[in-house]
Amino acid sequence: MTDTTTDQPTRKAGGAVVPVLAFAGIVVAVMQTLLVPVIKDLPQLLDTAPSNATWVLTSTLLSGAVATPIMGRLGDLYGKRRMLVLSLAVMVIGALVSAFTSELITMIVGRTLQGFAMGAIPLGIGLMRDMLPRERLGSAMALMSSSIGVGGGLALPAAALVAQHTDWHALFYGAAGLGALAIVLTLLAVPESPMRAEGSFDLVGALGLSTGLVLLLLPITKGSDWGWSSGTTLGLFAAAVVVLLLWGLYELRVQAPLVDLRTTARPAVLFTNLASIMVGVAFYVVSLVLPQLLQLPTATGYGLGQSMVVAGLCVAPLGLTMMFTAPVYARLSARYGPKVTLIIGLLIIAVGYGGGLGLMDAAWQTIVTSVILGAGIGLAYSSLPALIVGAVPASETGAANGLNTLMRSIGTSVSSAVVGMVLANTANNAGGVAIPTMHGFRVSFLIATAAVAVGLLLALFLPKSPRPAQQHTQLRASSEEDASLERAEEALRGFRGRVLGADGAPVARAKVTLIDRRGRQAGATVSDEEGRYALAVPARGPYVLAAKAAGHGPLASSATHSGEERAVDLDLSLPGETVNA
Repeated sequence: MTDTTTDQPTRKAGGAVVPVLAFAGIVVAVMQTLLVPVIKDLPQLLDTAPSNATWVLTSTLLSGAVATPIMGRLGDLYGKRRMLVLSLAVMVIGALVSAFTSELITMIVGRTLQGFAMGAIPLGIGLMRDMLPRERLGSAMALMSSSIGVGGGLALPAAALVAQHTDWHALFYGAAGLGALAIVLTLLAVPESPMRAEGSFDLVGALGLSTGLVLLLLPITKGSDWGWSSGTTLGLFAAAVVVLLLWGLYELRVQAPLVDLRTTARPAVLFTNLASIMVGVAFYVVSLVLPQLLQLPTATGYGLGQSMVVAGLCVAPLGLTMMFTAPVYARLSARYGPKVTLIIGLLIIAVGYGGGLGLMDAAWQTIVTSVILGAGIGLAYSSLPALIVGAVPASETGAANGLNTLMRSIGTSVSSAVVGMVLANTANNAGGVAIPTMHGFRVSFLIATAAVAVGLLLALFLPKSPRPAQQHTQLRASSEEDASLERAEEALRGFRGRVLGADGAPVARAKVTLIDRRGRQAGATVSDEEGRYALAVPARGPYVLAAKAAGHGPLASSATHSGEERAVDLDLSLPGETVNA
């Protein structure tokens, strides 16, 4: 994929950018758990069968999964703030549609529109990368990434309070108001990013991915209702495999794909996305188990007999702890790197679920479990965008983070389906009502622990995180040199080639500086892991390419640029020499 930026320098972000973008992320995440407090009442409220009522939740999940990679790519092409505002506007329209109806089909339409706002999360992360100085970027991206959990956690008690004391449609009026406020704040406080990707929007790829995701997620979310061995479920899974394979082959052939699968196949991106699925599984288990345990009557012998509002308040520390983890993540990541921070987060999650197996006897114990899990999930979620951003070009940030957000959504979908099946199969039947058992809750916690173990294994395969002093070259073009790298990263006219060492071996992380005829620096970059570099040239004429790397002597090579891209390899095995190219 060809990418570039405008010639406009990156705009400086004001102090309100981070809180405004984080607020937008929280508002969007609220849509995912908005109706959790009234799930059991939806069939009666919508005058429909329970199996039909679940589409009110499933539709939001499906549209959110489809929207995240598509809106990310559109943001890379046409402006991330523009697409962020569009996402929020669609959400507001969807909330108003739902607010004015109690009819199933119209409600599903409204909820589908609300789900499209999930694209705001990767768009916000992309805006942060493009605008923030590197010293603010780590904690800012951590907060934005964690907003998914923060919004979900805080929505539970707020939605429960509203649903318990007012008409349930007030939930949608409130969501529309929050969305409108987020739009206004974004327009006032967030500048548009000058970063742009070249090419056009891959409509065929978008349709193919959307179809494949719907075919995949439908049987995952509805398998319990349809039967996991039913022809419908197995047929949809098979169709999903076929469609996604054909989509992948198409994406590898198209010049400007919706998702650059070659970039996605890089170990840093691939293992981060796979680990994201596991983190998504672990996050959603606690959201499904603890509210039910808290609200079950004490007559069951293990239920804690709390009201809907109290149950929401007991789970709220999950989101609050995730929010307060962002600055802690920034310090840990600055010292050890995002890979180590992800591993620490996963270990804390494992401790939370392991300890939670024995902390189910009182409401205060569920709060302890929520706090521990919130800290671990906050660290894990905060690490994911840094790992992705550090592995892709700046102009692919939106699409890459959109795909990563999609992976988390797939994780929560799998979690919802598996835990729902476990709780249903282990439930006791009392007067025709299925009551979840303590055994089912503990098995669910064990499933989350297993997911964390798989996530840890995947995290260990991640490439070593760059040294903190080098992270800014991967996270953001925060200087003239890094901006030059991003402008020339693909096929811009200038110099490109490889930095070589002894025996022709490539030299990674070598500093390559472009010097003009007046002896001034005209650009700089750092070679990648395969020794490749690329530098844009501001004008035709003679230049000197100076290269140096740890363990190698410096090299200066003269080269003339005539308006076309030129290959110049820099051999550091000849220290101190000047070679005419």
